[in-house]
Amino acid sequence: MIFDFSKNIALESLSSETAFEEKVMRFLEEWFSAAKTVSVQTSGSTGKPKKFHIEKERMLHSAKMTCDFLNLNHGDSALLCLPVEYISGKMMIVRSIERKLKLHVVNPTSKPIENLNAQIDFCAMSPLQVENSLDKIQLIKNLIIGGAQVSENLKKEIEKSCLSVKNRVFETYGMSETLSHIALKEIFPTAEDYFTILDDVEISKDERGCLTISAPKLNPQILKTNDLVEFKNQKQFRFLGRIDHVINSGGLKIYPEELERLVKQQISNETIFIGIKNESLGEKLILIIEGTENPEVIDQLSLVKYPSKNHRPKETIFIENFPRTPNGKIDRLALKKKFDLPQTSSSKDITPNEGNSPYSKS
Repeated sequence: MIFDFSKNIALESLSSETAFEEKVMRFLEEWFSAAKTVSVQTSGSTGKPKKFHIEKERMLHSAKMTCDFLNLNHGDSALLCLPVEYISGKMMIVRSIERKLKLHVVNPTSKPIENLNAQIDFCAMSPLQVENSLDKIQLIKNLIIGGAQVSENLKKEIEKSCLSVKNRVFETYGMSETLSHIALKEIFPTAEDYFTILDDVEISKDERGCLTISAPKLNPQILKTNDLVEFKNQKQFRFLGRIDHVINSGGLKIYPEELERLVKQQISNETIFIGIKNESLGEKLILIIEGTENPEVIDQLSLVKYPSKNHRPKETIFIENFPRTPNGKIDRLALKKKFDLPQTSSSKDITPNEGNSPYSKS
């Protein structure tokens, strides 16, 4: 199904063929109604899912910020392959309306572009969708990836897939309350370390070292996040990890997301670090890997260069599938609840016994 917003569209003359196309139609009816707001559902990845209403004017401003950054023009093509229940899918539609794009709609599966044979100017995808679309992503001129962090291994695969084309690929930073992303970090052709904020956005850090966002055209409130960050300047920042994910092991504060990036440089499996209760350490560092245990992965793990011996996991556990939220994000809280119990023989300690006295960092 294609919606050409460069022309006048009569919704009543269109008919949907799939359940997803029907959802897109319902959103468009809501958008073009007299109401000033639309309803949006959060993903539930950092808390209980909830619904709230957003002014259409703010969504249009967010759309303009992204389209201007990517230099999208009237009549360019876009591809929608994300669920429209969430802000990510809704904003793809709004960007197409704001910039008068030709929007192609496909079911939001894990392999959304397997039947794509023509070039598309703009698309937003999840990391899992990109991972399953590496043979086709060279057809997308401007690709933004959101919903979860992009692993180091996936970044390498993206570079291999796009070497012969002039594509641009970005990782996004944002949330439902900021109407999708407020910052972008280029993955290809330049591999950047810091996110760059969009126009009309200001950032700072609170007393915890967490990111604070001021974007009055997107949200009238000052947004205090739980994301620990490092600033390069007032326009660029690096994400360190969520403060509620920090593991305190023997007085050492460990940012699991930082360790996960290191591990993913060696293995392609999804990985999560958690801390489980321990009398001596407070929390014991555990590495959980999605997939089947095998000697090759074990050998690759031995190559990981941790900041210190105290950042090495005390146990490594393999499980078949990680719990995930409805939109595909790993449910870290559910995973922690599953393993924050006395360990059984199903876990395997692959690290040497280094004692129970990690150093304290002042």
